[in-house]
Amino acid sequence: MVTRKKRLGMALASVLVLSALAGCGDKAVSGTGGDGKGKPDEMQFYFTGSLNVKELWETLVPMFEKANPNVKVKLVYIDSGSGGQSTFDRIMAAKQAGQKSGNIDLYESSLSDLTKGMKSDLWASFDNSKIPNLSKIDPNNLKNLNGAGIPYRASAVILAYNSAKVATPPKTADELYDWIRKHPGRFAYNDPATGGSGDSFVQTAIYNFLPPEASTSQDPAIMKQWDKGFALLKELHPYMYQKGVYPKKNQGTLDLMANGEVDIIPAWSDMALEQISKKVLPDTTKLTQINPSFTGGPTYLMAPKLSEHLDSVAAFLNFVLTPEAQTVIVNKMYGYPGIKWSEMPKELQDKFKDVAGGYRTFNLGDLGKEIQKRWQQDVAGGQ
Repeated sequence: MVTRKKRLGMALASVLVLSALAGCGDKAVSGTGGDGKGKPDEMQFYFTGSLNVKELWETLVPMFEKANPNVKVKLVYIDSGSGGQSTFDRIMAAKQAGQKSGNIDLYESSLSDLTKGMKSDLWASFDNSKIPNLSKIDPNNLKNLNGAGIPYRASAVILAYNSAKVATPPKTADELYDWIRKHPGRFAYNDPATGGSGDSFVQTAIYNFLPPEASTSQDPAIMKQWDKGFALLKELHPYMYQKGVYPKKNQGTLDLMANGEVDIIPAWSDMALEQISKKVLPDTTKLTQINPSFTGGPTYLMAPKLSEHLDSVAAFLNFVLTPEAQTVIVNKMYGYPGIKWSEMPKELQDKFKDVAGGYRTFNLGDLGKEIQKRWQQDVAGGQ
């Protein structure tokens, strides 16, 4: 028969066991000591994109885990274009339901999801004490983020040109527009609603007439200042490929370049570099940036504030910002590093010198869609 005293003693023992387990849980959160029994702390990383993004993380994660055996990174790849509820919506729904982070500890996405989440206080904030390698990032790329988004790689729109036909490429926007007028049919940009390179060409033409601060304004009143830019785009229309044919998607203009049908196009730096490397574009294809530059921007990594593995996430993010990891990113993604070029190996700086001139970041919000609508009316359909 169990006495009351014995029952009390058993209860106290249970409390002590639970307290010990809770202590182990605290160690797991730290990401530095696992669970105290040799089991690593597991964080779940959700991301989407093309197969090259999947291959990138499948390369980097084992490198990180080898150096950090007490942290396990579980990759959850969401195929681009697949249906279902978005990862962002899942994180938001989990927060609203009081369910921590919905088992999502790290999320890769664009500036749009980053800013939406910041408005809802969704993301954890990191600083140099938690991620020392943040000091390697250009401070301009961290402005107004409050540590909520870590820019780990970037891409920019540049000019791709056939050096066999174009000995001296345009160096400025005005020189580019003059070249287009003097070489009818030899330039193309894609329908801006179908790809970012054409969208960047259009936005740049419009916002070069506006003050710099306009590129981050989402005030609809600014639409009244678009007239000069649209007048320029309409004037250039008959000088485009086949007197005004706009290919679909970013790849559409690259295909025209590959087939020799045009000599200059705006293109994403990573897409152009990859296709030059794979001999899809001719060896005579060269890349350059103009002044004022086209647009570009980083891809961000964000951690839900309610994640229970933030220390492990911070350790992983710090690794991603090392020159070693960034070298893998640049070589696999053919893009810009998340850290400053000066932090990268000299041979990579030399390899990418033609496209490393920088980019402008536009954050127009819903105004970007309004530009696309007006372009369809005034430029593509207004002749």
